[in-house]
Amino acid sequence: QVQLVESGGGLVQPGGSLRLSCAASGRTFTTYAMGWFRQAPGKEREFVARITWDVIGTTYADSVKGRFTISRDNAKNTVYLQMNSLKAEDTAVYYCYADTERGGVRRNDWGQGTQVTVSS
Repeated sequence: QVQLVESGGGLVQPGGSLRLSCAASGRTFTTYAMGWFRQAPGKEREFVARITWDVIGTTYADSVKGRFTISRDNAKNTVYLQMNSLKAEDTAVYYCYADTERGGVRRNDWGQGTQVTVSS
């Protein structure tokens, strides 16, 4: 079982910035990728960003491209999401996930979620 600990959410004004962090820990495992989804009230869960662990490879939702940057620290099994130029429509609970393998089993694990609110 992989445990994911998120931090960095909060309240910010439109145009402001936040940085989310998510660290994976637990029994020995191999990380293939980590990333972020978000879910706003009354909406479906939405993909935000993903970063691979072998060689550099990032994917972004069109809605955040150019404003958000995902990065990783392989040694710490930690992923970051730098969010700039935040808009009201970015308000959501943000969930990090880890794409891992242990004992020949490939699985996704999810964090508890952190609230991001963009409002004046």
